[in-house]
Amino acid sequence: MSQFNKLVAKFLALPPQVRFREVCALLNHFGYVEVRAKGSHHTFENAAGQVIVVPKKGGKLVSRTYVKVIVQLLDLENWQNHGQ
Repeated sequence: MSQFNKLVAKFLALPPQVRFREVCALLNHFGYVEVRAKGSHHTFENAAGQVIVVPKKGGKLVSRTYVKVIVQLLDLENWQNHGQ
C-alpha cells in the first residue's frame, strides 16, 4: 500500500484529529491549493472553484469534524473503492 493510500485510509477511519500537513497533502493531491490563510483558518480552492476552509487547532491539528467534511468533499470512499 502506498503512502498516499495509507493517508486516505487514515482519513476514512475518522480519527479524532489529524495533522494539518496531512490535510494539505491530501487536498493538494486532489487539486486544491491554499489561496488564503487568516489566523488559524486556511482556505483551499480547486480549479472548479470549490472552496473548503480548514481551521487548525493548537497550530498543528485539524479536528474530526473537518476530517468528515474533507472525506465527503473528496468522495474518498468511492475513490478508494474504484482503484484510485
